[in-house]
Amino acid sequence: MIHNSIIETIGNTPLVKLNSVTDGRKLTIAAKVEYLNPGQSIKDRIALKMIDDAEEKGLIKPGGTIIEGTSGNTGMGLALVAAVRGYKCIFTTTDKQSQEKVDLLRALGAEVRVCPTNVEPDDPRSYYSVAKKLSEEIPNSYYPNQYDNLSNKQAHYETTGPEIWEQTEGKVTHYVAGMGTGGTITGASKFLKEQNPDVKIVGVDSVGSVYKKYFETGEFDKSEVKPYLTEGIGEDIIPKNVEIDLLDAVVQVGDKDAFQMTRRLAKEEGLFIGGSCGAAVFGALQYARENNLGENDLMVVILPDSGTRYTSKIYNDEWMREHGFLDE
Repeated sequence: MIHNSIIETIGNTPLVKLNSVTDGRKLTIAAKVEYLNPGQSIKDRIALKMIDDAEEKGLIKPGGTIIEGTSGNTGMGLALVAAVRGYKCIFTTTDKQSQEKVDLLRALGAEVRVCPTNVEPDDPRSYYSVAKKLSEEIPNSYYPNQYDNLSNKQAHYETTGPEIWEQTEGKVTHYVAGMGTGGTITGASKFLKEQNPDVKIVGVDSVGSVYKKYFETGEFDKSEVKPYLTEGIGEDIIPKNVEIDLLDAVVQVGDKDAFQMTRRLAKEEGLFIGGSCGAAVFGALQYARENNLGENDLMVVILPDSGTRYTSKIYNDEWMREHGFLDE
């Protein structure tokens, strides 16, 4: 089969059983390996869906400019779609994102503006605010806004959820995903719960993010927000794609545990993945241990992106040592 363009290869990523890092637990943990998408992340799915829906609604015209705030992966997916369909791209990102992500976006022809991380979301310098302002100033531009654009969770309802159900022959008992924009966890969970309401949904959050407390109390507590280094999960806002009532549990994972597990997955499972993947697997194992999951349980964990984005950070001994993440 010959595909008409690279974007036709998005989705249908494999499930791969984890063997070593499970440390002898009897349950089956299957990783959904999203770096095998053409843009090397799960965000290819939402990029295509958001642009398809925008074109259908006439929100972007030929030759237009896509403007988005991104931690890197959504930008990559949007840049692929833009390259195939003839759009320009301007992306805003934060200074905590790896240089590799910025370089990759520029390699695909995008303009990238780096904004400070540690400012309020409504601060004019924040990457949210800069993207919004640019979209208001530049004619024939489209601001997908992955945080509040419901095409995000719809992409996972239409693709990720059904793939997991089919690949596990309906035997999935637990679905685990990191919580960033909320689309991955919400869209797939909604589909899986419709097939079997007993499927347990576990969100993985970063220490320094608002989600865990919001899940447990219903309160958005700004005092929970603290700096952390895991990219792509955790938030200092509650995006519209988040449906907290779909979740059965939220597990918080710190940077050190996330990054050490990331390196274990590469060395012991041959899965060269990013830091939010390590967080998801560490959180999944913590949940499995605390809830005494066993041989009748089949847990699917999303591995959102590739280790190629983090060679100067998580896979760099000096960087890990500087931040106290290496146990010598």
